[in-house]
Amino acid sequence: MAESERVGAPFNSALETGVRALSILVEAYPSTYDLQRLLYFDYLVVHSQDADGPESLHPSTPLRNGELLVRRGIIERGLLLLISRRLVERRPHPTGIRYSASDEAGPFLDCLQSRYACLLRERAQWAVEVFGLLNDDELRSYFDSRFDRWTREFQVIQRPSERQL
Repeated sequence: MAESERVGAPFNSALETGVRALSILVEAYPSTYDLQRLLYFDYLVVHSQDADGPESLHPSTPLRNGELLVRRGIIERGLLLLISRRLVERRPHPTGIRYSASDEAGPFLDCLQSRYACLLRERAQWAVEVFGLLNDDELRSYFDSRFDRWTREFQVIQRPSERQL
């Protein structure tokens, strides 16, 4: 069982990433976001300083750039959890499935009063204000150019040939 799937593990769980996605969708409302866009925005919310924004919510760990590669499934599970609680709606779109905040999402988030929840909402508002009007190609280009080192950090390590052994 993965560390994030332990019973009672709140960090990097479907619940935590779902609440982050919900915060983003509430700020973006009435816009709808697909999973890839939510993945980008999740990174921006958590590591806002990497994009010249406010102080990051989470510490700057050396390999944080790889989060884009592994976080997709967790965000998807978080969205499914919130859909089951009627906080997020799944909508068909010509390019695929998109997600939006439901009418109950804002009042739900208003009930969360911890320091982290308040900072999360501030970061979500910042991310949507700064990056929300970018189309998908522009957002992808921003990440590709700004975070070019990701591909270098996560290149597949080739196995040595038999001669090298």
